[in-house]
Amino acid sequence: MHVVIMGCGRVGSNLAQSLESRGHSVAVIDQDADAFRRLSPSFSGVTVTGAGFDGEVLRQAGIERADAFAAVSSGDNSNIISARLARETFGVSRVAARIYDPRRAQVYERLGIPTVATVRWTADRMLRHLVPEGNVEIFRDPTSTVSIIEVPVHKDWIGRPLRAVEAAAGARVAYLSRFGIGTLPTGSTVVQEGDQVFMLVTDDIMTSVTSAAGSPPEGAH
Repeated sequence: MHVVIMGCGRVGSNLAQSLESRGHSVAVIDQDADAFRRLSPSFSGVTVTGAGFDGEVLRQAGIERADAFAAVSSGDNSNIISARLARETFGVSRVAARIYDPRRAQVYERLGIPTVATVRWTADRMLRHLVPEGNVEIFRDPTSTVSIIEVPVHKDWIGRPLRAVEAAAGARVAYLSRFGIGTLPTGSTVVQEGDQVFMLVTDDIMTSVTSAAGSPPEGAH
């Protein structure tokens, strides 16, 4: 892949070097030529001084053959303008932008631009470390909207279809761990003793999901 990165701060420089170490070609854009000092001396990619929302600068970085574009500068406006330019003008299929303002991030997500809402994501992660709420969170998406949590299942669900647990909880099972091995459930999967069940939830349904799964099935004795 050829990846163009706008912004050579801590995130951009680390991303560039990680991509290059994986065998991808990388071009980095920044308005400050001194920013490229953050790149390793062994970095062999292209560096372009200029604004990432300037079409000519993007062309110098190889945007016309790029497979992906990342906008990770310190400015929300610059990031989203350059991300939209990369996708809508140059047809780059994989585009992502870092956004500090969580309200803007929601708007841009609706426009189809994947965003990493830095402030909200970090604040939520810190909150969960400081004030744990009893749920083991395995994953949270960059917009801090959807998470995967381990959901303890009541023993009376053993022997019943996993889809019945989903129906009662109002959430989907992402995967389960059986004998220490991750397993993708199918329509015929039945809950077995010792299963660890991991469900996809949003914050507003987390409590109801854990309560439903942790209670015996309706009609069970």
